[in-house]
Amino acid sequence: MKLSVPGVRRIPAVSSRFARVVLPAGLALAGLAAATAPSATAAPVDSLRPAQSASAAVLAAPDIPLANVKAHLTQLSSIAAANGGNRAHGRPGYLASVNYVKGKLDAAGFTTTVQQFTSSGATGYNLIADWPGGDPNQIVMAGSHLDSVTAGAGMNDNGSGSAAILETALAVSRAQLQPAKHLRFAWWGAEELGLVGSRYYVTNLPTADRAKITGYLNFDMIGSPNPGYFVYDDDPTIEQTFKDYYAGLGVPTEIETEGDGRSDHAPFKNAGVPVGGLFSGADYIKTAAQAQKWGGTSGQAFDRCYHSSCDTTANINDTALDRNSDAVAYAVWALSAAPVPPTGPTFENLTDVAIPDNGAAVTSAVTVTGLSGNAPPTLRVSVDVRHTWRGDVVLDLVGPSGTAYRLKNSSSSDSADNVIATYTVNASSELANGTWRLRAQDVASQDTGYINGWSLTF
Repeated sequence: MKLSVPGVRRIPAVSSRFARVVLPAGLALAGLAAATAPSATAAPVDSLRPAQSASAAVLAAPDIPLANVKAHLTQLSSIAAANGGNRAHGRPGYLASVNYVKGKLDAAGFTTTVQQFTSSGATGYNLIADWPGGDPNQIVMAGSHLDSVTAGAGMNDNGSGSAAILETALAVSRAQLQPAKHLRFAWWGAEELGLVGSRYYVTNLPTADRAKITGYLNFDMIGSPNPGYFVYDDDPTIEQTFKDYYAGLGVPTEIETEGDGRSDHAPFKNAGVPVGGLFSGADYIKTAAQAQKWGGTSGQAFDRCYHSSCDTTANINDTALDRNSDAVAYAVWALSAAPVPPTGPTFENLTDVAIPDNGAAVTSAVTVTGLSGNAPPTLRVSVDVRHTWRGDVVLDLVGPSGTAYRLKNSSSSDSADNVIATYTVNASSELANGTWRLRAQDVASQDTGYINGWSLTF
């Protein structure tokens, strides 16, 4: 439905958001932009959007002490050594691991809950820890599986993720953080048997409570000895948050491609919860290009001790564990902060542009005038694309210089209608004044649509 006369116009500073992308109060993020993944330069803004990168909340995210994370790994290693060499589901080493983590959290002021389930004839345990405060209707959740395989102590898989989120939770307590959104941490049981613990949690969570989880962050194997820096290609806002952190370090990232079914984010994603996470690699082989980019040894697995007895505390790359632990905290601080509304001028084009089915790309132009200097690193691009299968649609913002900034990739599994979302683009290399274009292309057959309008907020 059109809300105004077609054409291009400037909206004064401190305007409202692009009229046709304002959401009804309470609309869940999961129904907005699930499975649309932008590149490192753009991310949708929605209920999970962090405060701007220069905000006090993000700047206050702590450096997680590597020594503390490794101390937790040492404790988990000692627990395994005292209990038959592993921390597997149904074995005493797993329950002892739960008790260790729970003791730390209880002492730090978290409200902890141990959830029991049964798998393979043995009792399993999930540990859930809630930090007091924050909006209970907007929950940011971070989780890792705490169990190992029976073959070994599981220090990288997944003592690394478990220790990192434990120390992040303790950092929340030390800071006495008062996030806008409620924080919840989880340690899952029986992941190695097929994501059993996390599936049990999600399945038994009432639908209304699932809808309150605005993002689930998963950390499984983040200290691999021959590491890569992989970011999950799932919720665009979470993905961009991690990419922003690594861009700040000057460390390139790649999209995690080993499959959505391999770790505990899968049950959440299948239930419509926005998900994301980090991964440093398992038994896949590091390529020469990856070794050139990240260091390490090409032709060798990221983790040669994957699911083996040699997955000990010696099987950890300190640099990867340190960086990824800091990234956990960065994301927790950023994604639980209150969003910052735009304050700059907005320019929009409300003219319909048909997108040909499985055809050439089309563009819609916005001409920006009256501004000085370059565009901001947080340029907001609000789009309203009507389409009967949005997974067919690829969207780019093209700056005055001709540089394209990917907003949305295609996805064969994204069968929902329409793309109605707001993205953040680092366009600081572009002059603000000039002609900007939204470029849209339908890359598969049978479904059709059109650009219904779009806007730029500086």
